[in-house]
Amino acid sequence: MSQSSFKRATSRRSANRKALEQKILTAAEGVFAEHGFDGSSLEAIAESAGLSRQNMLYYFPSKESLYQNVLKHILDLWIEKMALMGQAGDTPATMLENYIRGKLEISRIHPDGSKVFANEVIRGGSYLKDYLEKDLLPQLEADLELVRGWIASGKMDPVDPEHLFFTIWASTQTYADFSSQISLALGKSELDEEDFTKAGDFLTHVLLKGLGLR
Repeated sequence: MSQSSFKRATSRRSANRKALEQKILTAAEGVFAEHGFDGSSLEAIAESAGLSRQNMLYYFPSKESLYQNVLKHILDLWIEKMALMGQAGDTPATMLENYIRGKLEISRIHPDGSKVFANEVIRGGSYLKDYLEKDLLPQLEADLELVRGWIASGKMDPVDPEHLFFTIWASTQTYADFSSQISLALGKSELDEEDFTKAGDFLTHVLLKGLGLR
């Protein structure tokens, strides 16, 4: 086999492995969201992924490994896509609106991941502590400094920056974590894209006006 052929074959194997690992993580995300960590089994996750238990364990050697990877996946998404400093826009209002709508979009696309995260926090967050301290808190501090700068320069009302983020997190994640309750209240079988658009319209109107940005 030529060197170029070897590289192509290696690349294909790597891509196939990543696709299979993602398939397993998606299955695990759904099972953990429905049953919690303690109520989930490797057999149920393997069945959902369409694999044998033994085959799945080749990629993830334990239930704890699967669980930690599911948590890391959703947190990586939040940190990568939800950093306020990374939002498009040249005004606080635009950046905050994009932040809120982006957070809702993750709740819409990855509701199971959000539920797994919420359940872990309720359990005490032992699997999250190191990750939160090393990755999430530095990003939060950078975003807090940005908001403090806006306040100091008179670009928005003087509010508590920490509680601003807590409010945004809670109000956007509820559309994933409590989707069944909201669907019931709306008389629907499940939330659709229009519901998330309306939620974004409402939250940006209320929060931005409350911050003196509208």
